[in-house]
Amino acid sequence: MSSDRYTIGLIQMQVSTAPEENMKKGEHFVREAAAKGAQVICLPELYRSQYFCQKEDIELFDLAETIPGPSTELFGKLAAELGISIVVPLFEKRGIGLYHNSLAVMDTDGSNVGIYRKMHIPDDPAYYEKFYFTPGDLGFKSFDTRFGKVGTLICWDQWYPEGARLTALTGATVLFYPTAIGWHPYEKEEHGEKQRDAWMTVQRGHAVANGIYVAGVNRVGFEQPVKEQAGIQFWGSSFVADPQGHIIAQASDDKEEVLFAEVDPAHMEYIRRNWPFLRDRRIDAYGEITKRYRD
Repeated sequence: MSSDRYTIGLIQMQVSTAPEENMKKGEHFVREAAAKGAQVICLPELYRSQYFCQKEDIELFDLAETIPGPSTELFGKLAAELGISIVVPLFEKRGIGLYHNSLAVMDTDGSNVGIYRKMHIPDDPAYYEKFYFTPGDLGFKSFDTRFGKVGTLICWDQWYPEGARLTALTGATVLFYPTAIGWHPYEKEEHGEKQRDAWMTVQRGHAVANGIYVAGVNRVGFEQPVKEQAGIQFWGSSFVADPQGHIIAQASDDKEEVLFAEVDPAHMEYIRRNWPFLRDRRIDAYGEITKRYRD
């Protein structure tokens, strides 16, 4: 693994109801990102379909795919062709009746260097993920790519400092959070800016607390798979924060974009020397963290 700086690319895309169309669009954006210098590229959460968790329907399990499968085959070949690494989030069919919200990391030789399965599964209005996804059982991980060690978490994971910390402690230089998050139209006017600000703030906090780069990779556009429901306006706003929490790249809230940023391990080293949070952790005093609540 190289310790040199490298460029990441975040694919902020709008997703249609046609999986094959979404795969082709994802390929197009990856090629564009690579042509402009991105070396490690991340697609948004569940990139291959619209956000189907807005309703509970057993027929929607047909959207799932295996690993290896269509997405890992396509992006594995693309990674080898372009000499890049690609983070590929997907709806994983692990076995008959067993599904996860997962991602695979494809490296420059086309191989899958690892799988991450989403650990925290939400159940909120129009985010009915517990119906579809079994919680991850692989733990918090990072993956050695040709360019650097990348940590991966998925969407709801981004609200949990424990996940960020444990992933950072594996030696990752960046935390990727492929995401599908947006506004309920009926509450956007009153709560929208506060919701998005909280989303960015908590992830910037992970960057600061761990002295690490953080990349939130969201989808964009309005999706209404159930006419009787209000749908979700995905807010885009993909961004990269540096190890001080400073936003060094940010996308719009309404357009498809490819976002670029540089990950510099030397800058991480400098920040961690000045803000030695990892040094000063009281690992002897944190046993209570494994309890649900301290009654």
